[in-house]
Amino acid sequence: MQNIRKGLRGDSIILMGKNTMMKRSIRLHAERTGNDAFKNLLPLLVGNVGFIFTKGDLKEVREEIAKYKVGAPARVGLVAPIDVIVPPGNTGLDPSQTSFFQVLNIPTKINKGTVEIVTAVELIRKGEKVGSSEAALLSKLGIRPFSYGLVVVSVYDNGTVFSPEVLDLTEDDLMEKFRSWLSNVTSLSLAVSFPTLTAAPHMFINAYKTALSLAVATEYTFPQAEKIKEYLKDPTKFAVAVGGDAAAPATSAKEEKAEQSEPAKEEEEESDEDLVAGLFD
Repeated sequence: MQNIRKGLRGDSIILMGKNTMMKRSIRLHAERTGNDAFKNLLPLLVGNVGFIFTKGDLKEVREEIAKYKVGAPARVGLVAPIDVIVPPGNTGLDPSQTSFFQVLNIPTKINKGTVEIVTAVELIRKGEKVGSSEAALLSKLGIRPFSYGLVVVSVYDNGTVFSPEVLDLTEDDLMEKFRSWLSNVTSLSLAVSFPTLTAAPHMFINAYKTALSLAVATEYTFPQAEKIKEYLKDPTKFAVAVGGDAAAPATSAKEEKAEQSEPAKEEEEESDEDLVAGLFD
């Protein structure tokens, strides 16, 4: 606790006390100031809990608290907060302890005069109570599977109490959730034909498609549909518009090829004339 207080010193204060006294203090403060938002903390004052008042970043405060933990042995009757697994390897115990391992169904062998655990064994599962045999074995092996420390169970901010898991959310997580909610709102708005800011653009596009389909199927027209109707009446216009752009580069490429071949032909003729004159000389 002293290490935690030292690590939080400067912008945070830890306050521990009896639950009845803390509840009374909260009620008196709410009556004196008229701020009933603090009463949301009353249902949370159950068990061995306390308060951390801070002006700093909540996520950084929780990370600082998590740094300070002390190893603790497995005591009989204690509810295991985590799974306890005994690793394989040499235990350093003499062979007379073999029967002790057999009671717990832990496979062992004798290696160099000591007991060796062959495979890893899940000794205690999370949520189970520690038995006397499990506690004695862990004590013999010198294993301290549990730890003590402060754990943030709830966060209070401006009258709202929320789970500490919220502090793990990043900006990317918030944006992803916002996009998901936005998509759901848009889908619901389109399904019930109720206009919203997110559904309005889709409604306008769908209305335009419907009007365009009607104009194509009938004599009715409007400026945005005239070009489509022209293409449907004479598809060659669309083909010329596309083919005209593609034909120009092809023609220029042929002309360049012809220009490059003509000088080569002239040079070849000149070289032939020089060769004939040389023979008659």
